[in-house]
Amino acid sequence: MPVTRTAETQWTGDLASGGGTVSFGSSALPDVEVTWKARSEGSDSITSPEELIAAAHSSCLSMALTNGLTKAGATPESVRISAAVTLKPGTGITGIHLTANVQATGIDGDTFAEVAESAKANCPVSQALAGTEITLDATLED
Repeated sequence: MPVTRTAETQWTGDLASGGGTVSFGSSALPDVEVTWKARSEGSDSITSPEELIAAAHSSCLSMALTNGLTKAGATPESVRISAAVTLKPGTGITGIHLTANVQATGIDGDTFAEVAESAKANCPVSQALAGTEITLDATLED
């Protein structure tokens, strides 16, 4: 059965001096602020579409990788994924870099590398963002 998740943004003012609030209609996440300045210059307190994409991608890959490890006969103990989405103002999103640090038993390094690359390629968020260069550094920790 398909599942649809929703969010909406209310924006006020022009791009340069205005701002918006993102509301998550499908969950209990709190509303978050967005502005062009925070998006194009960075901010420690205001989010951006790129940060929201990074959150979606890291959570999706963690699920895909955990599932892939299990299907390969491994026992995942800890899967930590970080995602870095780069925006170049005037150009757009220029790349997504994923880093996976995994603790799992019952899998060798070569099989782990194959599982990680497959998870990256088949994660629904990766597939949705296929027009963007996506790179992955995956480490199987002791």
